[in-house]
Amino acid sequence: MTHSDQNLYPYAVELAHRFIITDGHVDLPYRLRVKNFRLDREYLGIPVQTSEGDFDYVRAKEGGLDAPFMSIFIPSSYQNDLPSAKALADTLIHMVKGIIDAHPDKFARGDSPEMIESNFKKGLISFPMGLENGAPLITLDDISYFYQQGIRYVTLTHGKDNHICDSSYDTTGTWGGLSPYGYKVVQEMNKVGMMIDVSHISDKTFYQVIEYSKAPVLATHSSCRAFTPGWERNMSDDMIVELGKKGGVIQINFGSDFLDAEITKTKAANRKELDLLLDQAGLKSEDPLAKPIIDSFRIEHPNLYSDVQRVADHIDHVRRIAGIDHIGLGSDFDGVGDSLPTGLKDVSMYPNLIHELLKRNYSEKDIEKICYKNVWRVWNKVNQVASSK
Repeated sequence: MTHSDQNLYPYAVELAHRFIITDGHVDLPYRLRVKNFRLDREYLGIPVQTSEGDFDYVRAKEGGLDAPFMSIFIPSSYQNDLPSAKALADTLIHMVKGIIDAHPDKFARGDSPEMIESNFKKGLISFPMGLENGAPLITLDDISYFYQQGIRYVTLTHGKDNHICDSSYDTTGTWGGLSPYGYKVVQEMNKVGMMIDVSHISDKTFYQVIEYSKAPVLATHSSCRAFTPGWERNMSDDMIVELGKKGGVIQINFGSDFLDAEITKTKAANRKELDLLLDQAGLKSEDPLAKPIIDSFRIEHPNLYSDVQRVADHIDHVRRIAGIDHIGLGSDFDGVGDSLPTGLKDVSMYPNLIHELLKRNYSEKDIEKICYKNVWRVWNKVNQVASSK
């Protein structure tokens, strides 16, 4: 099917609503927690429509988002008190379930591909959940416990080495990859049917997980290191190739720092300039009077952000080195702060990315795979491995 460029955008919008769009990582729960959200009537409208943050129901519907994985984020500071880490996870899971219960005409649980597909036919947005940071996995039994609560993937660690493995952000190299307990965690996750998320882990940890896991893995919110040389948080070409060989998927992160090293350098220089302006005005960035200065600065410095074209460049890169079957979307909406690229500022804008892919001659089948089919394949394979044990 061919389309002129004139009607390519409406076509992109149509595809965004025809296909199930799943996003590997949306930080709505923690954003709400920071804002002291409660499951009370005065707060329950926030997930439906709000002027703050990157996600709400109205904008998700506009953009065609159907299955955002709600990130149950556990900051690294909780690794010093694992019972508190588990308690925080329970609190955030309870929040997600409470939002679903409060709005059954809008949201639903998303515990399986089949459940999400059923919800999609009913016009509901599904909330599958992922645990970001394995700190709450105090014992192996906690893997089954969180699975029963609706958690379907675990990011093994976050910003610091934990009791499971080493982090890409840490320099300690506590375990040289996986800890002895970490190997048992990988094995138990395979057994339970829990997907393994290799975002945030160190390179050594990645290769050990890839070798040891009996099931394919996801990188739920990572991008390509080829565009950010030397930054271990993103994945190298060799890692992406190995991920693909094992049937896995990299879900591209939209944060500008993940997309373009030059943007990161420019932002650092501009941040110094903005700080100087605020200092001269006797203001801090959080002061209300600072907002017009900051807004004006951003308008005058549009190069603070990457753009939707660069996100497509990352998708192109993965397709070239690993193949179309190993690409997904993992925006990190509500998690990367004020760093989202032009054209992808919130969940209403997925059609802009689909439009860019259409302009690059991606087929409907290709786009369907990127939107959800590739992740579904991994999810189903993880379930098959679990059922065979």
